Amino acid sequence: YEIRSSDFPAVFFLQREGARRICGATVIHERWAITAAHCIYETNLGNSINNGRNFTVEVANEEREIDAVYGHPAITDKENPEVDLALLRFSKASSVPWPTQVSRDSNEVGKVVTLVGWGYFGIGTTGRQYADSTKRRAHNRIVQADSKLRFIFDDPRILDSSSLPLEGSLGLGDSGGPALIETKEGYHLVGVAIGEAVGDEYSEETQGKYGAIAVYERISLHIDWIDSVFDSEG
Repeated sequence: YEIRSSDFPAVFFLQREGARRICGATVIHERWAITAAHCIYETNLGNSINNGRNFTVEVANEEREIDAVYGHPAITDKENPEVDLALLRFSKASSVPWPTQVSRDSNEVGKVVTLVGWGYFGIGTTGRQYADSTKRRAHNRIVQADSKLRFIFDDPRILDSSSLPLEGSLGLGDSGGPALIETKEGYHLVGVAIGEAVGDEYSEETQGKYGAIAVYERISLHIDWIDSVFDSEG
């Protein structure tokens, strides 16, 4: 699951706290990235922007400054955003790294995705355990696509399991990170991580156990908003 820091260069983290990397984001335009809206308030990003300061991140080994944040217009409660998405504007445009294209297709069910992040890791029998600042990727398959995308962390020990060779799910700290579909043109962004579905077996301390359902915002539903921000803000 471990990958090099240079792999998926358009994916970056928002904040560093010791051995933890908090929240991911993906460059989708020379001047824009996308993340989960709740990450704005779980890091120092929101406070910096609200106080008129730029927020510095490291993207593909280069420092870049974020000078504005645009939350999805459907958000009325920042604690429980109806659509958990925010666009981040860089102060200067750059074609390095090459932006990840957003997926405009709405036939996501059944597609295999690559999940990328720096969040807590562990094993499916016990759930999340450690944070070591290592960039990782895992694979999963989209099982539901309505207002959100959902993936099940399948147990490979079960006969006829749908588990993939690099089956995985998100962990604490992975919010805002991407679900990517590989195409002939490269990877396309199909979802943004927002959390794990809460059920009878859910525990904050054991996220990521087998059977867990990861929930991602479905990018194909929000293309008009993304395009409108790009068109109006440059």
